[in-house]
Amino acid sequence: MSAKEQILNEIKTFDGQAGLYYRNLKTKESWGYREKEPYLAASIVKLPLAAAILLWLSRGQTSFLDPVTIREEQKIPGCGAVQFLNGDVTLTVGELCKLMLAISDSCATNALFRHYGAEKIREAFLELGLAGTRFCREYWDEALERQGINNYFVPEEMGSLLKRIYDGTLINREASWWLEHMLRGQQINHKLGGFLPMDFPMAHKTGDEEDKAHDVGIVFAKSPFIVCYGFVGPHMQRYEDFIRRSTRLLTEENGGTETPVSEDEERAGEARKGAARLEAAQKARAAEKASV
Repeated sequence: MSAKEQILNEIKTFDGQAGLYYRNLKTKESWGYREKEPYLAASIVKLPLAAAILLWLSRGQTSFLDPVTIREEQKIPGCGAVQFLNGDVTLTVGELCKLMLAISDSCATNALFRHYGAEKIREAFLELGLAGTRFCREYWDEALERQGINNYFVPEEMGSLLKRIYDGTLINREASWWLEHMLRGQQINHKLGGFLPMDFPMAHKTGDEEDKAHDVGIVFAKSPFIVCYGFVGPHMQRYEDFIRRSTRLLTEENGGTETPVSEDEERAGEARKGAARLEAAQKARAAEKASV
């Protein structure tokens, strides 16, 4: 039985809303299950928010060096490090983006949400082709949550976003490299990477809450592929185990789990250098403005 058959047979057994989207980046094979539905997002919308910021960056409408202040009373619990810093904290947009992606920092994410505003984010998501993916409120805003105002992602839309990152067509090559490099550095790897070698190359974003288990990313196997998992319902831990086993099956079917993956070594270096070029350009632009 193929990995696809095993995965589709099992995912249908989950109570609640369970789905996934798969695409092989070499063969172009794609398939899914409930992949067009919107899922309550947890932290997945942090990925398209970063893409929106890169879109504005390309137009000179924002800068990685813009300062943003998080007041003490704006700090929230959950993932991240900012909540543990004393007093008001001022960080740059670029620093907040890195915290949001690497450790899923929710204080950093809320600061970026306030900085740009829901309407501007909504417009950028639509421009990026994300019709069903929505970032409507800050994390831990219980008043809006009680009103039914929530954040959503669509697995197939995240797959499309990740494919553009892989192809270098998400806004431009440098933006794509920057975002891929940041996603390669994600520190929360217990789902997509849970049954893979610790150093297996991936670029991904997780999402976790009591009844939610998501992970979306690129797995850089010999034949690289995209897989986007969404789950809202009971037995979240069982679904997390499903993510681990399914990703292992797909990786074995696409070239195996041995590391290093020589096919990816050059690409990883290019992503790192591309990210550095984008940040250097931001610093040069800021220095030019300061000298005027």
